[in-house]
Amino acid sequence: MNDKDVGRILDAIGREAVAAARVLAHVSGASKNAALAAAAAAVRSRSSLIMAANQADMAAARARGLGPALLDRLRLDAGRIEAVAAGLEQVAALPDPVGRVLAEWTRPNGLVIQRVSVPLGVIGIIYESRPNVTADAGALCLKSGNAAILRGGSESAGSSRAIHDCLLEGLRATGLPEAAIQRVPTQDRDAVGYMLKGMGDYIDVIVPRGGKSLIARVKQDARVPVIGHLEGNCHVYVDGAADVNMAREIVMNAKLRRTGICGAAETVLFDRSATGTHLAPVVKALLDAGCEVRGDETVRGVDPRVRPASEDDWYTEYLDAIIAARMVDGVEGAIDHIARYGSAHTESIVTEDGAAAERFLTAVDSAIVLHNASTQYADGGEFGMGAEIGISTDRFHARGPVGLEQLVSYKYVVRGSGQVRPG
Repeated sequence: MNDKDVGRILDAIGREAVAAARVLAHVSGASKNAALAAAAAAVRSRSSLIMAANQADMAAARARGLGPALLDRLRLDAGRIEAVAAGLEQVAALPDPVGRVLAEWTRPNGLVIQRVSVPLGVIGIIYESRPNVTADAGALCLKSGNAAILRGGSESAGSSRAIHDCLLEGLRATGLPEAAIQRVPTQDRDAVGYMLKGMGDYIDVIVPRGGKSLIARVKQDARVPVIGHLEGNCHVYVDGAADVNMAREIVMNAKLRRTGICGAAETVLFDRSATGTHLAPVVKALLDAGCEVRGDETVRGVDPRVRPASEDDWYTEYLDAIIAARMVDGVEGAIDHIARYGSAHTESIVTEDGAAAERFLTAVDSAIVLHNASTQYADGGEFGMGAEIGISTDRFHARGPVGLEQLVSYKYVVRGSGQVRPG
């Protein structure tokens, strides 16, 4: 397929998305919820088809030599397919974010001014590996009144197509435009470039979901606003006042529950005062579970299996069963380390010292900060947002999990009674 063919296909998709967005901006919440419920029912009824498509994707991915982290992101099983259906229903159950009066006031001249939530318009989502993003992104865009243009990775093409078919069934069942949730039909790499540089007349915002190279490319090349994060170099700080068993369980979960997600911990920091109490139990638990630990001199003294950490390790998002570990001078040392090496994604402190916890939560400038909880809670679903379209580390518009409320903007509605502005 040549550049002109890609452009023609995407321009047509863009025009249809703009038209659909105009319709969606005024669709009732009940209609959107009915479409999502019908899509969830379709996911359940077609689960065997989705599973077969995913198995074919998995086989092709193994043949291409994809690593364990990417394979885990790609894999669907009965539980994950049910989670896709349940996620659609959870989004349907959330309050409609469109048309809310966010603020209202009356001026001395009698003008009544309201700030009212409105959709963003057309959202382009570019993602890799995870076929569930097809459902999450489609559902969130629909519920927030936005049209979606989905471009999934080639490795998940079959799985994403099968899930997208369920979304279309939901739209058809409720008479909503099928162009509300479109999937780019080509895996041609030029399609990504065209979405980023050539669709400014159609796409209002781009959301990337994937690895560092994808997100870096999107942020560099996009000609429209981008909501996303570059990497998830997340930290757990084990304070001297932490409960040892709690610290061990949180670190193990934060690193190893799923190593390939952006909320996985990549560095564990230990209060120097906890060297004789907390360090060995946590480090040995990680090693015994098959996690590679790269540590500073003190950490290496705990177990000969610990490998030396380099300066690069403190910056690295491994997305694998590898973690960097070092000693710091209390909560201030942890704050300084995170400020220097972190990616402003998610950080956790484990401590029974309330003052230390508050200092950490206040001073660490990341999108998500936690006290006595695993970094793997960095997830819109776990926040009660139904689903997320990604995690944003930006400081404008959206930060943290990007759910329904982050996919709307606002406009000002002013009601008068004949006022004219004096000269």
